[in-house]
Amino acid sequence: MIETDIIIIGAGPVGLFTVFEAGLLKLKCHLIDSLPQPGGQCSEIYPKKPIYDIPGFPTVLAGELIDNLMEQAAPFKPGFTLGEAALSIDKTEDNKFIVTTVKGTQHIAPIVMIAGGLGVFEPRKPPIENIEAFEDKGIEYIIKDPEIYRNKTCVIAGGGDSALDWSYYLVERKIAKEVILVHRSSSFRGHLDSVQKVIDMAEKGTIRLITEAEVTGLGGDGKLEFVSVTHQKDGEIKVEADHFIPLFGLKPILGPISNWGLEIEKNAIKVDTLDYSTNIPGIYAIGDVNTYENKLKLILCGFHEGTLAVQSAFARIHPEKKNVLKYTTVNGVQGF
Repeated sequence: MIETDIIIIGAGPVGLFTVFEAGLLKLKCHLIDSLPQPGGQCSEIYPKKPIYDIPGFPTVLAGELIDNLMEQAAPFKPGFTLGEAALSIDKTEDNKFIVTTVKGTQHIAPIVMIAGGLGVFEPRKPPIENIEAFEDKGIEYIIKDPEIYRNKTCVIAGGGDSALDWSYYLVERKIAKEVILVHRSSSFRGHLDSVQKVIDMAEKGTIRLITEAEVTGLGGDGKLEFVSVTHQKDGEIKVEADHFIPLFGLKPILGPISNWGLEIEKNAIKVDTLDYSTNIPGIYAIGDVNTYENKLKLILCGFHEGTLAVQSAFARIHPEKKNVLKYTTVNGVQGF
């Protein structure tokens, strides 16, 4: 049994920053995450993608943001249970919570903070009959390390920001040998700037753009060697490829969270904006996993929510103590 002051379910950016805020109040944290490393979506889905709305950073790569947050939390020595999803929460007679993972690891604390982002993610797969046979053999639904596409021919499918941005990135950085972007429409859903960049590249011949078409077949001996593209006018086109990357987004599901007795609205946990507490006293929800009027799903909003939740948690853990806000500019940061 792992004992701590605050169990944080979710080791994404909001969960990691909450460790820092809790540490300032001398509260110990232990984080649980189903992914094998801290960072949540920032590490797992888009580590090389720039983020522009973190105060003080005109631009920062998602992976670098996680590195910085880990360094910021390090003085407070957080514990981690990684590669294990939280399965259940049970309340003890002395008003503590036991959180058990899918592997049976148990944690106990008076406070639980759910910072699970949008929940568990599943890729939206195109309806291609033999697609699973080529998974990890040339098909990826998420680009984690662009370097695996070095000097390779890549077919990307999709019409949103991810498909546009990664197509541009792999060409602009001269990583892929060739990029073919396939989209079923002649118009795109992404930002106009991203659309224009890809169109400009297509006109220059640095990206091959196939619109009004879909990837409908895959082939290869033991690994992906070609894709079949069905065009609305030209019929079937065979395209040689080392990689096929269908970027149709991810489907978030709450998973086990939906069975914990929490008030759920539109696939998110309802909270009180006074302190981001849930309908179960002692359990808080912060970041993208929660919902309230005028909710904005931004990392910086999650930082704010975690900060206020920690203040409330301190009062629950130490009702006899008066918490006086201390500024780090005056007191610095003192770890455990």
